[in-house]
Amino acid sequence: MIELKGHVIYPDEIIAYLKKTMQIKEICNNILYQKIIEKAVLEKGITLTPEEIQTEADRLRYEHRLVKASDTLAWLTDQLIISDDWEAGIRDSLESKKLSEALFTKDVEKYFLENQLDYDQISLYQIVVTNIQLAQEICYQIEEGELSFYEAAHLYDIDEKRRINCGYEGKFYRWSLNPDIAAVVFSSKPGDVLGPMMIDKASYILMIEEFIPAELTPERHQEILHKMFKEWLAAELNYFLHA
Repeated sequence: MIELKGHVIYPDEIIAYLKKTMQIKEICNNILYQKIIEKAVLEKGITLTPEEIQTEADRLRYEHRLVKASDTLAWLTDQLIISDDWEAGIRDSLESKKLSEALFTKDVEKYFLENQLDYDQISLYQIVVTNIQLAQEICYQIEEGELSFYEAAHLYDIDEKRRINCGYEGKFYRWSLNPDIAAVVFSSKPGDVLGPMMIDKASYILMIEEFIPAELTPERHQEILHKMFKEWLAAELNYFLHA
């Protein structure tokens, strides 16, 4: 039973809500994932020190700007949990991190080298309009030097955010782009104006600002580690459910 500002919510109401909103399977899977993690942590002999738990608690307090102990207690109350629940969550998170490192840290570099092309990035600008004739006219004006790509994006793009940013769309991995776009942009040179291309009834004009070769940075190391751990968990859950 949970009480929220004088209103009582019962466990069966919570379960009924999760079912109605199609969240019950995700919650059940997460509970089973935790059971799998706990079993593996025990088998691997992974332990936590009080200092590790305290360091993570301090980090979370700083993240949530909980300066005083009273701030922390008020925040926990607002989250409908007590300090023991919070510490249990911290322990679960740290054990999961240590387990992923124990299982896969040694394999991250090999995985990166085998999939290095997937981690190349481009800094992409694009202009999207709904009319192919307009797109062709824009390309002509850019080629003739009548206006720059950035000016054209600011004037014609259908998306307000891109107009404000003069066509800047962001940094992308090869796999995160439409396959037709990826094939073109990753075989072009920075500064090339590409298109127009018809994709999903819209006309695209593209320009690459720069290529960003893949590097195994600490951030990418964690990204790959997280991916490998998630895949392992999914496989373990599948085995658990069908064993």
